[in-house]
Amino acid sequence: MCGRFVQSLTAVEYLEALQIELPVVGGFDPEPVGRFNVAPRTRVLLMHQEEEGLRLEPVPWGYAPPWAKGPRPPAFNARVEKVATGAFWREAWKAGRAIVPADGWYEWQSDPADPKHKQPFYFRQRSGAPLFFPAVGHLPRHGRELQEGDGFATITMPSYGGMAEIHDRRPLVLGPDEARAWLDPAVSPQEAEEILHLGLPVEAFEWYAVGREVGNVKSEGAELIRPHS
Repeated sequence: MCGRFVQSLTAVEYLEALQIELPVVGGFDPEPVGRFNVAPRTRVLLMHQEEEGLRLEPVPWGYAPPWAKGPRPPAFNARVEKVATGAFWREAWKAGRAIVPADGWYEWQSDPADPKHKQPFYFRQRSGAPLFFPAVGHLPRHGRELQEGDGFATITMPSYGGMAEIHDRRPLVLGPDEARAWLDPAVSPQEAEEILHLGLPVEAFEWYAVGREVGNVKSEGAELIRPHS
C-alpha cells in the first residue's frame, strides 16, 4: 500500500515531465510543493482534466461515496483489482480520474522477529523522473471551491520481485503517455481499465532504507529521504 509519499517539486517540473499540451486553468502556485512526508487526509496537489484544460489544485487524500455512512474513515487507496468493478468505487470510477504527481513513496518492512519494529524504505524511479499515480475520487469541477465529500484515492497493485520483500502491495505508477491518457475525459472507462495494466514495472524503480522519523506525520524535510545505514 502507499500511505506516505513525497511531493517536493514545482508544478512546472511535474507538468514538464508529463509533457501535456493543454492550458492550465485557474493557475497554480509557482513555488515548490516542498512536502517530504505527505500523509492521508491532508490536501495534496492533484491534476485533473476538464473541457477547458488541466487543473492543478489541492484536494484531500481520502475518498468515500456519498452513500457510505458510519465511522469508517475515507479510503486512501483503491485496489487495482476492484477499482473498476467495486460498488464502493462506482461513482468515482465513472467521473473522477486524476493524477497525483510525486517524487517517490515510502513502504514499511516488518521484522519477523519483532512485529513492532518496522523499517521504512523510500522508493523512486531509477531515472530520477517524477512519478504519476493514477487516482479516482470526487473532484472539484470548473473552479468551484472544495466541498464536503471531495477527495481522492490512489490505486495500488500487488508487488513482485525484490519489491515484494518490503511490502506485498505498492502504488501503481504510470509513465507520461499513459498518465495523459488516464486524464483524458474522452478515454472511456473501459479504455481506462486497460491503462491500469500498463504501469511501470518493478525494474524501473530503486529503493533504500531511510530513518524511522518518517513514521511521525509531523516529521518533514529533505533529510527524510536520505539513505539510512
